[in-house]
Amino acid sequence: MDFVKMHGLGNDYVYVDCFRQRVDNPSRLAVQISDRHFGVGSDGLILVCPSERADVRMRMFNADGSEAQMCGNGIRCLAKYFYETYHPHTADHEMSVPGQRTFPAMLRVETGRGILTVGLELDEHNKVSRVCVNMGQPILKAREIPVALDAEQVVNVRMPVHGQELSMTCVSMGNPHAVFFCEDLDAIDLPLIGPLIEHHELFPQRVNVHFVKSDNPNEFTMRTWERGSGITLACGTGACASLVAGVLIGRCQRLVRAHLPGGDLDLNWCETDNCVYMTGPAAEVFRGVWPD
Repeated sequence: MDFVKMHGLGNDYVYVDCFRQRVDNPSRLAVQISDRHFGVGSDGLILVCPSERADVRMRMFNADGSEAQMCGNGIRCLAKYFYETYHPHTADHEMSVPGQRTFPAMLRVETGRGILTVGLELDEHNKVSRVCVNMGQPILKAREIPVALDAEQVVNVRMPVHGQELSMTCVSMGNPHAVFFCEDLDAIDLPLIGPLIEHHELFPQRVNVHFVKSDNPNEFTMRTWERGSGITLACGTGACASLVAGVLIGRCQRLVRAHLPGGDLDLNWCETDNCVYMTGPAAEVFRGVWPD
């Protein structure tokens, strides 16, 4: 089985082209191929699939085999692969970001979050260098995230974890996120606290966990424990959720640069359409053949 290893800011996935191949058990394959000692090594598996509703469909599986609704870094890489493989001549279809810029090429990607619009920045060789994703409107109602709290929204709610009381804001970007703003990221024992929050009884579908430090109103730095994958170098949906959480509690503006361990993302929670736009790089690492 042919595969492509790609990453967005170090958040790496193995991609399989299901226009050309079939994967019968993607959950099992995700566990095997993601293993960093006995497999290819990745944060998960992404299938590039045909769609009856959009240009392409993305299915994403975490390293533990669980299927997730959405992956921000993963969709940027999928867009790069699909455009460069199948649609190198669609540059006349533009994508405009309200109040910002226009991207010369556009794709529509079917995800568990719905159909998302993706804008592509192209280099002189018509290769994709950066990708902007309209991540849609954030979901803030507790029951829809979901969070098992009797509240309309979960904003600055105190949560006891391992003898500490943390201030938590919850957002869904198609997948659930718990965001904790703090003053010292290095003081957070993420390998300990991350899984405790991920599997907490408040989160019936588990949750992605983010600790965020506001550097100034237009920048923040974050660390992530991803549901089903553990510590990762970047989380695109998590960065978007952290922006929304920061705006809700007055810690940042709507237009920010997020600093993640793997690099930077430019984020915009647009007032005109209430959508979050995420822009960042996508890179191919290598191609190979997995023994089926």
